[in-house]
Amino acid sequence: MAEQRRRAEEAQVQQRIEAARVRRERELFALAVGPVQPLRQHGRALPARARPAPEPRQRLRDEAAVLREAISDEFDVESLLDTDEALSFRRRGIGPEVVRKLRRGVWAIQAQLDLHGLRRDAAREALGAFLRGALRDGLRCVRVVHGKGNGSPGRAPVLKAKVRAWLVQKDEVIAFTQARAQDGGNGALLVLLKPSSGPA
Repeated sequence: MAEQRRRAEEAQVQQRIEAARVRRERELFALAVGPVQPLRQHGRALPARARPAPEPRQRLRDEAAVLREAISDEFDVESLLDTDEALSFRRRGIGPEVVRKLRRGVWAIQAQLDLHGLRRDAAREALGAFLRGALRDGLRCVRVVHGKGNGSPGRAPVLKAKVRAWLVQKDEVIAFTQARAQDGGNGALLVLLKPSSGPA
């Protein structure tokens, strides 16, 4: 009986201590905040706004990137190539002297992709990846070796026309021309990529 009374008294003491602590915290809060006044009840319910339909922005960006990266085999490049022996290409706004400098080796070749032995689809994917990497690394002049077709059926250069058509479709390519003999001749192209900043 005495034990129960003692426990009850201890519980009452703990309750008084807790009540005093809560009172003290409220007093400190009131001192820190200052006088407050409750908001008037205006009796109006705030209407729930109709939420706009979700827009799949990331998916749209992904689809746009895929379209940018897509290279078609059906693209007719011949109408865009300069009619010289090297079948050069330059974007609108790029002067002919850029192609001449490219052909003369003014720009140092900074990287090379060799497509020998690759089938068409594998070569297309390799070229896209190579150009993305070159642009990311800030390279300006690269060489793409498509081969002369000596190992192809009928000794016809299968990739030569394909590579030219694929390059024309890539925005980062501003010009290309057949390589000089010491750089691969008619089995390779020298490709000029757009600069990371400033004119070509």
